[in-house]
Amino acid sequence: MFKAILLSRENKTTHAELVNLDEAQLPEGEVDIRVEYSTLNYKDALAITGRGAIVKNWPLVPGIDLAGVVENSRNPAWQPGQRVVVTGWGLGEDRWGGLAQKARLKSEWLLAPPESYTARQTMAVATAGFTAALCTMALQRHGLQPGQGEILVTGAAGGVGSIAVALLAGLGYQVVASTGRSSEADYLNSLGASRVVDRAEFLQPGKPLQSERWAGVVDTVGSHTLANACASTCWNGAVAACGLAQGADFSATVLPFILRGVTLYGINSVYIDNATRRHAWDLLSKYVDAAKLEPMIVEIGLSEVIEYAPGLIDGKVRGRTVVDVNS
Repeated sequence: MFKAILLSRENKTTHAELVNLDEAQLPEGEVDIRVEYSTLNYKDALAITGRGAIVKNWPLVPGIDLAGVVENSRNPAWQPGQRVVVTGWGLGEDRWGGLAQKARLKSEWLLAPPESYTARQTMAVATAGFTAALCTMALQRHGLQPGQGEILVTGAAGGVGSIAVALLAGLGYQVVASTGRSSEADYLNSLGASRVVDRAEFLQPGKPLQSERWAGVVDTVGSHTLANACASTCWNGAVAACGLAQGADFSATVLPFILRGVTLYGINSVYIDNATRRHAWDLLSKYVDAAKLEPMIVEIGLSEVIEYAPGLIDGKVRGRTVVDVNS
């Protein structure tokens, strides 16, 4: 038997419970994993609370991330005792995920984590950090170099935002962190932000073309914030969009794109090839020191996840929520 968060659906209402499951109930897969740590992400919180249409198959164990150790393997690529990290691939959406003490997964979903990170630190990175790395890689492919201007990170005190600030600063970019929590200024500066701005200036509809301010943008917020960020991006700048905390709408015009040559990159971290995943993890392990991860971490136990989820959606949680599944 093992403990897991299990989501079920009845009369269009989501029910989340901490339950005991038998290993025979695990889905099909080639590798059995003893999970050590998982995370609580925005997407996970939406699934657990039922506030978003995340879950596609019921019942489901949520959790889009996990770090653990191989217990049994029916594929020679993985042997018992090996450390693994898994992010995305539909976990926590249409496949059982990481908010459990056991998992059974396809072998091609597994990666060996960076040696410089512990399992706990790997989950401080996880999907949030992987997404931040993909955003950064998009800006790099666009040709943006340190010294060319400021890079705006919206939702900077959140999970993706925190690691984006640390990674971009580690690479030498001048990072401006946008947050609605002025109390987090010292935290964001400690991650490498050169200055902190109030998110209020981005929240309302703005002019379709505004003063040029940003060489690049990592946006985790969407809606009017994304529209304003695009409108104030410099000539030939780039915006990497990966979130919708403010909303999924995008009330903008084509003006920034056809008059300034701004490029908008959409970032999806779920179904990405393993070569790109390895490059992203290498980038993170090289430029986000393990010590930088510790101030980001809020650690909770598996038994606390259900109660904790609403606060994450409401923007009351800083940094990364790491879940000790054995607590």
